[in-house]
Amino acid sequence: MLDIADELHSWMAQGREFAVATVVSVGGSAPRGPGAALAVDSEGKAIGSVSGGCVEGAVYELCAQALQHGQVVRERFGYSDEDAFAVGLTCGGVIDVMVTPVRANAPEREVLRAALSAGASGTAAALARVVRGPDGFLGRSLLVRPDGTQEGGLGGGPELDRTAAAEARALLETGRTGTVTLSEDGSHCPGGLTLLVETSVEPPRMIVFGAVDFAAALVRAGKFLGHHVTVCDARPVFATRARFPEADEVVVDWPHRYLRGTRTDGRTVLCVLTHEARFDVPLLAEALRRPVAFVGAMGSRRTHEDRLRRLREAGLGDGELERLRSPIGLDLGARTPEETALSIAAEIVAARRGGTGLPLTGGADPIHRDLSRAAA
Repeated sequence: MLDIADELHSWMAQGREFAVATVVSVGGSAPRGPGAALAVDSEGKAIGSVSGGCVEGAVYELCAQALQHGQVVRERFGYSDEDAFAVGLTCGGVIDVMVTPVRANAPEREVLRAALSAGASGTAAALARVVRGPDGFLGRSLLVRPDGTQEGGLGGGPELDRTAAAEARALLETGRTGTVTLSEDGSHCPGGLTLLVETSVEPPRMIVFGAVDFAAALVRAGKFLGHHVTVCDARPVFATRARFPEADEVVVDWPHRYLRGTRTDGRTVLCVLTHEARFDVPLLAEALRRPVAFVGAMGSRRTHEDRLRRLREAGLGDGELERLRSPIGLDLGARTPEETALSIAAEIVAARRGGTGLPLTGGADPIHRDLSRAAA
């Protein structure tokens, strides 16, 4: 439900009652992963999606019913000859959905309010909810923050909450949404409780080096993908807010010096568009030694070969150079800055999701990969 935190937080502030359906597990081919949510308020307004179009009508009805009777329910939608056209899940997958009514007097309303506030503001937090378990447990919620503070509880006592909080913090550190199986007493022995842990984390960073026309288009693509985008260039006449109004930050500094002093992590994307050796070589030498998600550099194939030679001379080994995606982008035949930005964004998504970058037409591999481990 944190994927629609902005809208749900607004509904909470307005005092609305609503029911929210959350995907808690998937099997086979399914368009959305665990954590995807659809909510319906008391006036029938709907936001979000659990399946990219499949089964939305049936889930809408479940939400409306749950809001009336006030009970948490869990439902499975799968493909069969009898129900394929009835609910629309014709892609061959199976999804389990939990519907939680959030009425004015709902016992979980306050912990969900705190979770949605964190999600809407981009504050780090993890929401653990019981999505499978005995009566009295289903739907119980625990909000966990990085400093160890908690709100709510899972209904099984302090030991269960302590164990669940530790598991939730582990997922929060990696920014992942996932499931955890515990016993009702809080032990890790296979038991009767399954928790869905959704995480709220800061947006991943995209740092674009080189204040060129291609960078302006890439900033827009990066923002569309949900990144916090920084543009960095050593030339103050080019690195201006007027040229990059949609960037979160515009920095005038030597690229390698800025990278050396700024924060990066395993989700950070670095795009080098300068294609000048005096900028590229020290910058890439620094970038390829960092545990970031993606390092790509623009330039011709001749530029790439010259760049590799210079980087080897700077002391980088084959393992580090293999991380460099150059020339950056997928082969779309791109010409314009916008088309080039699209090709770069497509490569970033393919790298993050394990895609091949090949056309789906004529392929045999699954379209939706490993959704049970989808990241936030």
